[in-house]
Amino acid sequence: MNKEETFSVDLHSMRQYFNAGHTISYEFRKKQLLLLKEMIETNEEEIFAALYADLNTSREEAYATETGLVIAEITFALKRLRKWMHPKRVKTNFLNFPSSTRIYRDPLGVVLIIGSWNYPFQLAVMPLIGAIAGGNCAVIKPSEGAPATSAILAKIFTKTFSPEYISVAEGEGSKVVPAMMESFRFDHIFYTGSGNVGKSIYQAAAKDLIPVTLELGGKSPAIVEADADMKTTARRIVLGKFVNAGQTCVAPDYILVHEAVKETLLAELKKYTEEFFGKNPAESAEYGKIINEKRFDSLLSYLNGSGKKYSGGEYNREKLFIAPTILTDISMQDNIMKEEIFGPLLPVIPFKEREEALGMIRENDKPLSFYLFSDNNESVKWWMERVSFGGGCVNNTIWHLANPNSPFGGVGGSGIGNYHGKYSFETFTHAKPVMKTPVWFDPGMKYPPYKGKLNLLKKLIR
Repeated sequence: MNKEETFSVDLHSMRQYFNAGHTISYEFRKKQLLLLKEMIETNEEEIFAALYADLNTSREEAYATETGLVIAEITFALKRLRKWMHPKRVKTNFLNFPSSTRIYRDPLGVVLIIGSWNYPFQLAVMPLIGAIAGGNCAVIKPSEGAPATSAILAKIFTKTFSPEYISVAEGEGSKVVPAMMESFRFDHIFYTGSGNVGKSIYQAAAKDLIPVTLELGGKSPAIVEADADMKTTARRIVLGKFVNAGQTCVAPDYILVHEAVKETLLAELKKYTEEFFGKNPAESAEYGKIINEKRFDSLLSYLNGSGKKYSGGEYNREKLFIAPTILTDISMQDNIMKEEIFGPLLPVIPFKEREEALGMIRENDKPLSFYLFSDNNESVKWWMERVSFGGGCVNNTIWHLANPNSPFGGVGGSGIGNYHGKYSFETFTHAKPVMKTPVWFDPGMKYPPYKGKLNLLKKLIR
C-alpha cells in the first residue's frame, strides 16, 4: 500500500482549488460560514445521537459544550468577518515619510485540523471556522476514538462542501496523519490532543517548516483560599470537573485548598456532586461515560492506587462508568499527580501557605488552565503574577473558553498558539505588511554616496 492509499483526500486538487483563488473573496467566505451553520442546525439530531453513542452525552450537554458553542462562534465571525479582512492601517516611521503602511491578512493555503475524542465535534469544527474565515482550504481529521462522531462529520461535510475545499479524512490517526504529511506540505497544522502526540506532530512538521498550533492539556489546578465562598466554589468546581465525566482539557485537575477550610469544602463538593448527578450517578442522564477501555483502565489504576475515597469511587468496566470521585490524602509523589488525570477523579490537597501551594503547581509543566477562588484582590494579584498558564478564571471554572473575545490556548507544555474569535482568524492567516510610497518626494540623502551623512542618518533613524 502506498502513502496515497492510506487516506481518501485528494490533497493536490485542494491545492489547485486554493491557487485558483476561489476562497479569497469576502462573499465566498461568508457563504461558506453560513453553509456551515446551516449544516449543523439541519443535522443537529444526528450529531447529538453520535455524541451520545461515543460519550453518553445528553442532548442538553451536547448543545452547551459542542454544537451551541460552534454556532455561537460562527455567528460571532459572520458579524466581524468584513472588518477582520479589511487591511489595517498602521503608523509609518519618520524615516519612511511620506509613506503609508497597511497590514493585509493573507490566507495560508491548505491546512490540516486534527480533532480530539473528548469533544469530538466541537474540537474538529471550532478551528475550521477560523480557517474558513481566513480564506483557506481545510482537511479535517476527526478522532477515531469517537467513531460515531467521526462518521457523522464525514457524512455531513461530504454532503455540504466540495471535496476540493473541505475534506474529512477518517481512519487511524497514527497512520493517516503521517501519510498525508509525507505526501503533501500543509500550510498549517492545528492539533488538539495529548502532549506526546503533539510533540510527534511538531517534529514531523518542523522538517518542512510547517507552522503549528498545538492545543494540549496539563494539570490545571484550582486554588481555594480561606476567604472563598465555599458553596459557590464547590458548585463551580463540581461542574467544571465532572462535565463529560471529567474528560475536558480545561477541567480542574486537582484542588489545592487552604487547610482552614478543607473540611468545609469537601462537604460542599460532596453535596453538589450528589445534587447534580444523584446518589447513583450510574443512572443519571446528566453523566457521561469513559471513552474506551484503555482510558478506563488508566483511570482505575489511579483510583485504586491513590489516597482515600472521600466520596464516589464506584465503577463498572462493562459500562465504562466511573463515578464522580473526590480523593484525599494525596501526595505529589503519587502517580495521579504526575500526569493529567482526564477523568472524574478529583484530588483535594491542603496547604498552609501560598508558597507551599505554588511549589506544588511548579512541580508540573505550565498548566492549560488555572482557577483561583478568592474575594481578596491582593490574593488575586499575588497568584496572577506568579503562575504562568494558558487561561483561567477567578471564582469560576472552564467557562473562559466560551468567550470569543479572548484567546484560548496553552503555554509551554500545555500548547503553542491560540484561537477563538478573531484569534482563530489570525491563526489561519499571515499578517502581510505593505508600505506604499509616493514618487513626488524622493530625497537624495537616502541614496549613496553616504559619506558625510552619518549625523543626518542618525537623526532620521533613531
